[in-house]
Amino acid sequence: MKFADLFEAAKDLGADILATGHYVVSADDGQGGRLLYRAADPDRDQSYFLFATTREQLKMLRFPLGAMPKPQVRALAGEFGLTVADKADSQDICFVPAGHYSDVIERLLPGAAEAGDIVHVDGRVLGRHAGVLHYTIGQRRGLGVAAAEPLYVVALDARNARVIVGPRQALETHRIRLREVNWIGDGEFADFPADGLAIAARVRSTRPPTPAHLLPGGAVEFDEPESGVSPGQACVFYDSCDANARVLGGGFIAGSAQ
Repeated sequence: MKFADLFEAAKDLGADILATGHYVVSADDGQGGRLLYRAADPDRDQSYFLFATTREQLKMLRFPLGAMPKPQVRALAGEFGLTVADKADSQDICFVPAGHYSDVIERLLPGAAEAGDIVHVDGRVLGRHAGVLHYTIGQRRGLGVAAAEPLYVVALDARNARVIVGPRQALETHRIRLREVNWIGDGEFADFPADGLAIAARVRSTRPPTPAHLLPGGAVEFDEPESGVSPGQACVFYDSCDANARVLGGGFIAGSAQ
């Protein structure tokens, strides 16, 4: 949404280039387009959040900070006399400045705040919760139930106000289905070979990419099972697991695939 508005504003101004402060790298592909890569500083890399950037947008975008570590950026800001040179790093989403994510979710999706049952994967009701918005896939602490074995949140059934918990192995996922896939790799997404394309996939911003196969139709099969895969989050494609890997696109996780 932010990018769409910025592009419209840039076009209205007759701008040739739109530069942002994201930590990601782009480069000319020699054919009139641009390629997207992970940032030079892996601790600052924001490529996971830009998978939906289109080829047309990339032609106009520039990311001047992507090739620099944060200390160098701060040093340059100081040299130019910018008042934000020593500003503390932001830890929150821009529209949730106080960090109260539950307030935003409750306003956008009131049903997520309804109380309901905490249910084991075997069907047992273990307790009650005050709203699925307080839980995340893979969560272990703060579940509010006692059990003989460690339990994790393995699924959230918002429609029925249920938090489903189970052992760690219940979190493992071998294959996922994607929706709204955006492809910025070579060729066209529809032209994949029948046996798929070897990629590195990243299912959370806090995790490194892992070996996987991208299958025709938008499914991803992991070489080793991933845990804590959450519908609604992004699965981003890279050409390798390297720190300077190229971004090939991505999609939103619709669920597990058989």
